[in-house]
Amino acid sequence: MIFVTVGSRNYPFNRLFIELDKLCEEGIIKDEIFAQIGTSTYKPKKYEYKDFISQEEFMEKINNSAYVISHGASGSIMKALNAGKKVIAVTRLEKYGEHINDHQIQNNEAFGSNGYVLPVFEMDELKGAIEKIQSGKDNLRKWENKDPMAIVNLIDEFIQENWEKIDE
Repeated sequence: MIFVTVGSRNYPFNRLFIELDKLCEEGIIKDEIFAQIGTSTYKPKKYEYKDFISQEEFMEKINNSAYVISHGASGSIMKALNAGKKVIAVTRLEKYGEHINDHQIQNNEAFGSNGYVLPVFEMDELKGAIEKIQSGKDNLRKWENKDPMAIVNLIDEFIQENWEKIDE
């Protein structure tokens, strides 16, 4: 099973769920999917979903998944990594009304540049990320450090090293 989560903030992420339906229709995704869709208005047609789930069900879904597709929120990503799961982190973008700003770009760049997640910045990249995980050619590093400050330090270090590019 693939677990998909987009958190509980009041921003829909319809692009992700539309793309997942499309990839199911094309036969790219053959696995069962369960999605926590939050406030998204698009209702998936090819897989099971709920708007919101409890923390207990959230962890159960992560633990029972082959891998996780998450929005670019560090909390969701860290829960999956701490459970030993491979993660595809899909970036919510302000230009599509999916968040108040583009901070998830930096989150996903930091996690991705360190080899912990496969970052997806636009939906046309999702198919390739899924195919990499399905084929075992994802080259993801296993997350070992469960120190709660490790992610803060990782993102801060990435931002400091890339400040000039980010500031442009």
